[in-house]
Amino acid sequence: MARKPVGLPAGVEFAGQSVRIRFTWKFRRCETLAYPQTPKGIKAAADLRATVTSLIKHGVMDDQRYAELFPNSTYSTYSPTPLFGEYAQTWLDGREVVDGTRKNYRISLNLYWMPVLAPIPVDQITSALLRKIVSETPWKSSTVKRSAIQRLTTLFETAVKDELITRNPANSIELPVKAKKAVDPFTVAEADSIVGHLYKVLTGSMRIYAAYFEFAFYTGMRPGEIAALRWDEVDQEGRVANVCRIVADYKIEERTKTRETRRVMLNSRALNAIEVAAEVGKLRASQSRRHHKKSPYVFPPTKNFEFIQQASVTDKHFKAALTDLKIRARRQYNCRHTYATMCLMAGMNLGFIANQLGHSVQMLLSTYARWINSSEDWSELGKLEQSLNGTKLVQTETVPL
Repeated sequence: MARKPVGLPAGVEFAGQSVRIRFTWKFRRCETLAYPQTPKGIKAAADLRATVTSLIKHGVMDDQRYAELFPNSTYSTYSPTPLFGEYAQTWLDGREVVDGTRKNYRISLNLYWMPVLAPIPVDQITSALLRKIVSETPWKSSTVKRSAIQRLTTLFETAVKDELITRNPANSIELPVKAKKAVDPFTVAEADSIVGHLYKVLTGSMRIYAAYFEFAFYTGMRPGEIAALRWDEVDQEGRVANVCRIVADYKIEERTKTRETRRVMLNSRALNAIEVAAEVGKLRASQSRRHHKKSPYVFPPTKNFEFIQQASVTDKHFKAALTDLKIRARRQYNCRHTYATMCLMAGMNLGFIANQLGHSVQMLLSTYARWINSSEDWSELGKLEQSLNGTKLVQTETVPL
């Protein structure tokens, strides 16, 4: 244990045969100096500590200056490579992503990586250090953990391209298995009951919500896409709607989730929803403008907003309908799943369904495999039974006497 004879200056103590000074800066608390335990050595240590604390107090201490003051320090992190905190901010500012995505990245970085990595140069961050952070973090879920690691991996991939590091230290971090959200569609009968009930209980301008859910069930469009659908993107005569924007983080974003626009063909039920929305629009226009601002969007909320900004606006009506009809509670996003399974069970072309939903065929197959040709499953099994019966007959005929 360090000896502290009476009379040593504040923050100065003996450590073995050397002198140690104490202070606090970032994660550093002390430095051991190669000074002799003599009055001259003690004074040199006290003077150095005074310099260090003054630099810290005035906010001018940095890693380079620290390395100059303590060239033999095991805590020194000076490097010509930028610190993780600085590089992460530059990287985030330079990404061409929407505000909502940038916000999610910033939250993830600040919450899980910045507390430890911020003061460390990018080229001094090791896989072992990242693995330690991952193991010591109380993750809320495997999904959150997976996303945080993936975002960090993307950041380091850019650092490799910028030639700041030669290898990505996050590549060796094992990702949790991706958890798939349950696909739990409504039956056609349930969908029709929900829509019919909403048209029955919602009157006046509130009918916009009944039309919204009829459109959701019979187009399969994402909630954010429906909320952002404008009248100038709907061709009633041509029976198509152009999907080119979404609502995300309370704002209209001029892009879709997949960043590709698509044209959704409208069936009779979807067209009926459009017609009801048009009638509601005329009703709103005849009412006081102070209470109902004219909206260019097909399904505007009854409040004084141009478009539906969040799912809770429609969710309360949806949940109430499920409760009244005693239908098992499910997310309103399952309206989209319901349309997909309707199409699949009707035997429609997989490529057409995928285009309508804004999926790849591979995604469609992996998500809705249970419903593909489900009405023919027993007939398919019957083919095997016929084959097995044929095998038995052959075996019987070839048994030697």
